[in-house]
Amino acid sequence: MTIPKRYAPILFGFFLSLFMSGLVSAISTILNIGLTMRFLADWIEAWVSSWVVAFPVVLIVAPLVRRLVERLTR
Repeated sequence: MTIPKRYAPILFGFFLSLFMSGLVSAISTILNIGLTMRFLADWIEAWVSSWVVAFPVVLIVAPLVRRLVERLTR
């Protein structure tokens, strides 16, 4: 199964937001509660809530950042 190329920006945003929100929420959860028995449950809850925000934000911000980088580099 392949996904049409026109969906590449959405797929990029999906995976970027998934990985980044997962990593940041894991670090925040560890710093706030430590590696307790509830870590996994607390982390997944934090991850889902942060991903719900991160995904649309990445879709909006990524094109702006690409344009900024294009202007700053030659």
